[in-house]
Amino acid sequence: MTATSVATTYSSTGALDTLPSTFWGYRRPDGTVGIRNHLLVVPATSSANTVARRVAAMIPGCIALPLLDDDAEATESRTLTELVLAGAAASPNAGASIVIGLNQSGGEAERVLQQARALSPGKPIEGFSIDETGGSIRAISRGVEIGQQLMSRLFMQQREEASVAELIIGTECGGSDATSGMASNPTVGVMSDIIVDMGGTTILSETTELMGAEHVLARRARNDEVARRIVEIVANVEKAANAVGATVAGGNPTPGNMAGGLTTIEEKSLGCIYKAGSREIQDVLNYAQRPTRKGLHIMDTPGHDCVSVSAKASAGAHLCVFTTGRGTALGNAVYPVIKVCANPDTVAMMRDNFDFDASPIVLGLSTKEELGRQLYTLMIEICSGQLASAELIGHQEFCIHRHISEYLL
Repeated sequence: MTATSVATTYSSTGALDTLPSTFWGYRRPDGTVGIRNHLLVVPATSSANTVARRVAAMIPGCIALPLLDDDAEATESRTLTELVLAGAAASPNAGASIVIGLNQSGGEAERVLQQARALSPGKPIEGFSIDETGGSIRAISRGVEIGQQLMSRLFMQQREEASVAELIIGTECGGSDATSGMASNPTVGVMSDIIVDMGGTTILSETTELMGAEHVLARRARNDEVARRIVEIVANVEKAANAVGATVAGGNPTPGNMAGGLTTIEEKSLGCIYKAGSREIQDVLNYAQRPTRKGLHIMDTPGHDCVSVSAKASAGAHLCVFTTGRGTALGNAVYPVIKVCANPDTVAMMRDNFDFDASPIVLGLSTKEELGRQLYTLMIEICSGQLASAELIGHQEFCIHRHISEYLL
């Protein structure tokens, strides 16, 4: 859906109360609301990937979460992996989940299962290990049996009206060019402000792309501790890079960013933070940590699109709004990813992958305020069941961050 087509239906002027303040979602036992009603199959180790995929393939509407690791993670990294997997299984967008491990003695399935149940009490989350069933074939059979039972329960659920105040929305940018900071990101910033003003929650991430702009964000922190944390996470990224003989600025902007007109990390960062709008920053979250307050948050994630998008999905976000100038096809297995682009050439070249055209700002035909309201309305429609382009195409990517200490061993 383009900005123009949205504008023909919805007014681009007026007060906040002219915008929808509710959406239609699925109420969960823990009180949260999901915008999708997925049955997720979550492999607790990459050795269970094939079983998870086969189970999902035999149950219409079921999604297998892809897990890319080598089963040889350091302890710190493995702990984070299991936290992220549990967060995905407990996502409000999952009506039910199945966790599948390899070895019962290894305990990975049980650990993920227990964490997921703690995150979303009352949600039907089941789990088992391949060895306890007698091998992969029997494990697939068991997974299908459990999945069919769970799916029959999901089919009985109906959407109900819920307040925007219950939404958690992630923001992301990737393949950025000059139009990102000029148009796409400011448009998302307007949308973020509307969500926060409605009582909802938004998350800005990718710490490497805050470098050079951290002092700007720190001035918007709700207290000194949050301000300190903003500065600290950016400093930690540079320390980690220095530990392996590199610098963040040495790899940022990327060659693609520079080809798109960006010149320095500061320029890229100042454009990036427009996605956070202008509201007070409530907290700094660790990777995949769930927010406990309403309002705008920063999440400490690497500057890698899939890894960052997946972190917010596991943190309980319902949807991600992703801006790009040079184009991307990335989606996610857990939540919808709305694509926003303001580069007219990229919009024409990759129109299949975009949900919202912000190029009218670049062309002098609209403003960020007008398009921000239209993007907000589109977001509500997708929360209520309309599919984003990445969902229609079938993009179900998912990646997890690995601690740098793992590579220094």
